[in-house]
Amino acid sequence: MTRLSVNINKIATIRNARGGNNPDVIRMALDAERFGAQGITVHPRPDERHIRYSDVTELAAVVTTEFNIEGYPDERFLNLVTRVRPAQVTLVPDAPDVITSSQGWDTNRNAEFLTEITKKLKDCGIRVSLFVDPSEQMVDGAAAVGADRVELYTGPYAYQYHENPASAVEKYVTAANRAKQAAMGINAGHDLDLNNLRFLKNSIPFLDEVSIGHALVCDALYYGMENTIQLYRRQLL
Repeated sequence: MTRLSVNINKIATIRNARGGNNPDVIRMALDAERFGAQGITVHPRPDERHIRYSDVTELAAVVTTEFNIEGYPDERFLNLVTRVRPAQVTLVPDAPDVITSSQGWDTNRNAEFLTEITKKLKDCGIRVSLFVDPSEQMVDGAAAVGADRVELYTGPYAYQYHENPASAVEKYVTAANRAKQAAMGINAGHDLDLNNLRFLKNSIPFLDEVSIGHALVCDALYYGMENTIQLYRRQLL
């Protein structure tokens, strides 16, 4: 089964736009679980423009499904995740000022750094996933530094999907097979939606988890959150 982890960053963006606590991020996470989400994902950025570090602490106390925290492993981030100890940490190579994740790690160039961070997290009992481009070389590098999983950056897949689905997914299938051969788990995320998700899942049937936020929250404006989560779950059957 491919698990659906709901990224609630956009819920926090709406809250922060007006101040106060509407919508309530914690309540939305619990509702998402009740509606069928099999995990909750957050990505606290240094400027806290959506999820705040305080949100992460509160969420860690109440989330009962898999809690996945994404982020760049600077000192503040590492202090947070080693304190709350989520099920999974997904390391991303984002610069502080980027709008959203737009590339994966160069796992070979950053091998020494990633090896040290990965060991530190695994020593705390945290599963480590590395956000990577669909490249056999980058997957091999992730395995070499000790990562448990890779999260394939699916932005290019989503962009190319409408023109040629088979061509768009080809590199992802190759990279996923390489990760499977290395006994690593395979996650995927970025720009996945109700149009392109099923094809990705069918092309990589052993996909462990997808993390979806922006498109899912947008769809929820039309369909409602409970119905939307179920729509996404059905794409993964």
